[in-house]
Amino acid sequence: MDAGGADHSNREKDPDDWTTGDEPMTGAQASYLKTLSEEAGEGFDGDLTKAEASKRIDALQDKTGRGA
Repeated sequence: MDAGGADHSNREKDPDDWTTGDEPMTGAQASYLKTLSEEAGEGFDGDLTKAEASKRIDALQDKTGRGA
């Protein structure tokens, strides 16, 4: 059960603290971010890092209501 708790805490970790946060965003992040950007009527930046993409996804989820 401890492993499940550790997994949960990793998902909650601030993107600024990710060890791979400065790497280019993943294909999944790019795909979802593009969809959210279109729904929000905002531009898509394909050059974001993993951490930047995660923060942008969170912001666009709030804006589009997808994060609720």
